[in-house]
Amino acid sequence: MTAMVAHRKVELFEGDLPDERFSHYMKKTVIAVDTETRGLNISRDRLCLVQICDDEGIVSFVRYKDKNSFPKESNVKKLMEADSVVKLFHYARFDVSVMKQYLGAQTRPIFCTKIASKLVRTYTDRHSLKDLVAELLQIELDKTNQSSDWARSDLSESQMEYAANDVRVLLPIYDKILAMLKREEREDLAQRCFEAVQVVCDLDLKGFVHVFEH
Repeated sequence: MTAMVAHRKVELFEGDLPDERFSHYMKKTVIAVDTETRGLNISRDRLCLVQICDDEGIVSFVRYKDKNSFPKESNVKKLMEADSVVKLFHYARFDVSVMKQYLGAQTRPIFCTKIASKLVRTYTDRHSLKDLVAELLQIELDKTNQSSDWARSDLSESQMEYAANDVRVLLPIYDKILAMLKREEREDLAQRCFEAVQVVCDLDLKGFVHVFEH
């Protein structure tokens, strides 16, 4: 059975966060962030949507309607670069890279639940968001809309719900996975991994692969 995450209304903004919502998120210590793109090739498949959620369940979507809609400076960029707010991702490597490519954002500081999962859930090789939600929250996350057209002007209700749930679940997962890192005394190792994500993203964007291999 699919269980839905309890939520508040999602608000959709075009091109950037309004100042009031930016100020609201800047008061938080941790926010959950996700992105949707036209595909997985970052240089070809542009950023379409940035989703943000906080501990109050306030979800904001920022939509970029075409390749000419990315501002050089924006509240989204300033939020991603704010040292006082931890940006929480699942598979930060992709989201950080795509926001660097299209928004020029040097996202920091970050926490990645996929990296954390690999460090503490060593009893399994299943580290997708769906798997984490199933084990840690006992919720079946509907991923039907994972591969869909995020550039369409009329996002469907199911797309909106999918995109919102992907950030809604991250904060409760964060609490549980952080406790596991502390229990296994791997919090410092995880932090060093999170700090290395920017380097990995730079390598990805410049086309380097297997740099650390023999």
